[in-house]
Amino acid sequence: MAWIPLAIVVWVVIEVAALIAVGRWIGFWPTLLAVIVLSALGAWLLRREGRRTWQALRQALRSGQMPSREIADAVLVLVGGLLLTLPGFVSDVIGLVFVLPFTRPVARIGLEAVVARRLLAAGMPVAPGEARVRRTRDRDGGEVIEGEIVDDDQP
Repeated sequence: MAWIPLAIVVWVVIEVAALIAVGRWIGFWPTLLAVIVLSALGAWLLRREGRRTWQALRQALRSGQMPSREIADAVLVLVGGLLLTLPGFVSDVIGLVFVLPFTRPVARIGLEAVVARRLLAAGMPVAPGEARVRRTRDRDGGEVIEGEIVDDDQP
């Protein structure tokens, strides 16, 4: 977690560099207008897609389905909307990928991969009976990953 402050500083530097580059390309006032319009668009998209995602989540819960896709969409819309409301072009592009309905499935695949990797690293199975992994340290401080694959279909 010590890398978070460094990541924030790098993010801010990238955003400022992008703003300067766009400002030199199209000018100060058009750049300022673009940042304001993109933030307003982000707020509007967050409301629209947030409402749709919330309705889909409620419908899945009412029908008794596991709402994993709907929960992932809700997380992506929330994070994407937050990124869209921040000033900066890099955060806006990433936010649009998270919020727009036709690009969200790609972002959802990435989110699922991150969550699965975290669960495996924590020693939790991704799906029932799929895999069990445990991370330990040996005496020399090296990382040891012990794991087993369990096939529940075997007699």
